[in-house]
Amino acid sequence: MDEHVHNTSATSEEDILIPAVEPIKDTLSKSKDGRSVLWTLLLLLILTNMAMSLYNLPLNRVIELRLCREYYIQRDPSVIGPDGSIPEELCKLNQVQQQLAWLQGIMETTVIVCDFIVTIPFSFLAERFGVRLVLWLNMIPRIFMSFWVLIIGNFDMIFPTKAIVAGPFLAVLGGECVFSSTIFALTAALTREYLQRASHFSYISSVSYVVAFMGPSLASFTMSQSLWLPFWIGIALLLAAIPTIYFLPETKSHPSKYSLQPDPAAPEADPLLGQRPSSPIRYSNAFEADKRLPNRIIQTVMTLIRLIIGRRNFQLLLASFLLTALASSDTKLLVQYISKRYKWTFAQAGYLLSAKALVNIVLLTVFVPRIIRASIASKSVHGSEIRLNFIGTEISILISILGVLCVAMSFKIWMLLTALIIYALGSALPVFTMSLVKSPLIALQDAHTNTQDFSIVMLTKTLGSLLGAPLMTVTWVQGIKSGGVGLGLPYFISASLYLVAAIVIAQLHF
Repeated sequence: MDEHVHNTSATSEEDILIPAVEPIKDTLSKSKDGRSVLWTLLLLLILTNMAMSLYNLPLNRVIELRLCREYYIQRDPSVIGPDGSIPEELCKLNQVQQQLAWLQGIMETTVIVCDFIVTIPFSFLAERFGVRLVLWLNMIPRIFMSFWVLIIGNFDMIFPTKAIVAGPFLAVLGGECVFSSTIFALTAALTREYLQRASHFSYISSVSYVVAFMGPSLASFTMSQSLWLPFWIGIALLLAAIPTIYFLPETKSHPSKYSLQPDPAAPEADPLLGQRPSSPIRYSNAFEADKRLPNRIIQTVMTLIRLIIGRRNFQLLLASFLLTALASSDTKLLVQYISKRYKWTFAQAGYLLSAKALVNIVLLTVFVPRIIRASIASKSVHGSEIRLNFIGTEISILISILGVLCVAMSFKIWMLLTALIIYALGSALPVFTMSLVKSPLIALQDAHTNTQDFSIVMLTKTLGSLLGAPLMTVTWVQGIKSGGVGLGLPYFISASLYLVAAIVIAQLHF
């Protein structure tokens, strides 16, 4: 939830390069409609993110219903209704839930990998043909995945259940990383003025929070009316996004070389704004699209490696980012966990996710900023911002450990609700860890290098997410086999990873 860039004319062979940002900035800075562009971006963000919220939750039920139907056709066809429906409470069998976990894990991993592969090529495409084309292409896999779920869910005599995994492969036309990178670049280009740019990023952050809160509830309500309704609404939202993209300014330009520099108004400069949903690949598209591309990639990789070697504190912080990214992958399982353990429907589980998101919003927009301001103003803390961020990091990790352990051991739904609130309180972790990256404890004096450090951090978090998806899938399947307390296995693993991260952070030298 983070990174923004700032461009200068300075370049060097070891720069991390990002194509087309300066031309975008020139285009928008000359426009008298910067505010209208901002509102267009916010509308596009709402339409797209809400559509994905309406896709993710009911997807679980569609896959579960297909698997459940296959199970009972062989064992007890009498429970299957004339329309092929089966009461959801009859589908919480271990065999069904294990297959659901595997299919969801494969789909999630496929999306991440495909999106990662095309992020760099699409940055070149945006430079050559403009961001409109990139965003329009980005809508295709999103629309297709919703249509594909409708097809798989309704034509079980033609398509096997496992065919559902074909949908995410179209993410080679761009996924969340490509989308977020483009939105980020356009938002950063709206103005050069410090406070105004900070306010623009706060708007983007607020929209993300609101969608995270309202999305699961809307998905729960609509799928209670009809399982297919949220997908149709999502498709309608994505179709509405297509003409919305047309109102964005055209940005295509001749290839040019721009150095990735830190923006003082970027989220790194403001810990709270840094809490927007993260796009770990944002800096991974920072390469020049020229004939020497392979050499550029090699040079950039060697530069990043040199920045890590010999910096013990930075190495420790990177290790903590990897571990916490692995640990936080457990949140993807929450819907399945709630549904399986407490025999709740997926629609009911969606309302709990909204409650958790509400705690995140209140924490990150009200309490954390006030605590930080009060601590910095305090005589006992003034001048010790590094120690404040260090303490905040350790406390957030310890709260996360307590939260996931409570989730793992919650035998009643009221216990789970309390556990989710505690777990949500640990979501302030990136506020402090990202602040540590830019602190004198980690950062070198060179501003160039400071931004490259963030690139390394984002790539490290991406690696953690890629490893976390299959890890949590495997542990969840094992937990289902064990049953009882064993259902909490992914969260016990998560707590262990958080604990190791806390130990690693404690090794930092002031």
